[in-house]
Amino acid sequence: MSNPTPKPKQTTAIDHGVGSRIAFLRAANGLSQSALASALGVSFQQVQKYETGKNRVGAGRLQAIAERLGVPVSSFFEPEPEASTENGPALLRIAGAVELLRAYNQIADDQMRRDVIALVKSAARIGHRTASSDAAQQHAATNGAAAPSA
Repeated sequence: MSNPTPKPKQTTAIDHGVGSRIAFLRAANGLSQSALASALGVSFQQVQKYETGKNRVGAGRLQAIAERLGVPVSSFFEPEPEASTENGPALLRIAGAVELLRAYNQIADDQMRRDVIALVKSAARIGHRTASSDAAQQHAATNGAAAPSA
């Protein structure tokens, strides 16, 4: 017996991956489904179907989406890091994440962009150390021990 091949119009895992990348990049650009749909000349329901992988995206439409989102078409096919596959869209739900991306997107100077990334990474390290120190102090207080000094 031979392996069954997917029907010609049936969506595949690749279609789902392309759709999830469209959704992620659309949200990162601060666009609603309706705004993207309007730019493409389709209904927002059609954009929903693309994003969920229920409908395939044709080559011409994918090119138009890429142009509107300011990314190369290849970005819809690049493998995602393990963490972003699970957490990418969830990261955009964190308060201020989309606002941070929008502001970052407005920076034209490459060196300034690198400096902003370095600043945010430094702030994250400091925040992590502070949270760890606070947790250690709370643990020590709960157990009646003297809190370690930072």
